Amino acid sequence: FNRSEIEISTFFLIGIPGMEHAHIWVSIPICLMYLVAILGNCTILFFIKTEPSLHEPMYYFLSMLALSDLGLSLSSLPTMLRIFLFNAPGISPDACFAQEFFIHGFSAMESSVLLIMSFDRFIAICNPLRYTSILTRARVTKIGLAFAFKNVLLILPFPFTLKHLRYYKKTLLSHSYCLHQDIMKLACADNKVNVIYGLFVAVTGILDLGFIFMSYMMILKAVLSIASQKQRLKVLNTCVSHICAVLIFYVPIFSLAVIYRFAKHSSPIIRIFMADVFLLVPPLMNPIVYCVKSQQIRN
Repeated sequence: FNRSEIEISTFFLIGIPGMEHAHIWVSIPICLMYLVAILGNCTILFFIKTEPSLHEPMYYFLSMLALSDLGLSLSSLPTMLRIFLFNAPGISPDACFAQEFFIHGFSAMESSVLLIMSFDRFIAICNPLRYTSILTRARVTKIGLAFAFKNVLLILPFPFTLKHLRYYKKTLLSHSYCLHQDIMKLACADNKVNVIYGLFVAVTGILDLGFIFMSYMMILKAVLSIASQKQRLKVLNTCVSHICAVLIFYVPIFSLAVIYRFAKHSSPIIRIFMADVFLLVPPLMNPIVYCVKSQQIRN
């Protein structure tokens, strides 16, 4: 490296290009979305903890989903509000690395929880008589802790590999929060390790989706063997809220990937909008979906 250049001490995040004058107005719906998401997920956690009728494996997994959503919201909240409310886009590299660790960590955890919930639905439908004996409280706790530990180990190298890179000249990131792939593009060094490891983490997310798909294929096979159409619909109805949660989480991710891959010259506003949808919408919508579709939670 040319040591005559000064290594940067601040990254700059971006709001909505060309709409800086309207950031204060954009902050109103963003603040409302964060408020509803945080209150909704805290409410879900409160009711699952205090209501004995909700002390079942399905609702324990739902509480894990709510914790992941809560973590995702709180991880991105500080920088989003600083940009849109106070027009303060600067962030130190260490704070940026910490934020991207928590955002990617809670995203990976949400993907894992959706996978666990698909297995939960598979056991409940295909082996209902042994459901409670297979998914005991101790086993549910062990599954949750095992996946949480796996995701921490999976994402932990991200901030350390980024911290060892050198950053000169380029300081502007592409979103209102820090992402691994966004930060590494600013580095003035060989990014091969970050690219390969980032691809490996992405593949684990695709594997989660693949296993979810396999679970539902087996569920569908089991449901089609039921003679009564009314019973089929009743059984499938228990999966609707989980299917909605899967779509709410994965559709923005794949839409963003398609935009980056096949629409490189599209407006940056579209990419920024889809990236914000990925962080804002799942924590907002999951409590609403489960409150609407779950009779026990609604009661």
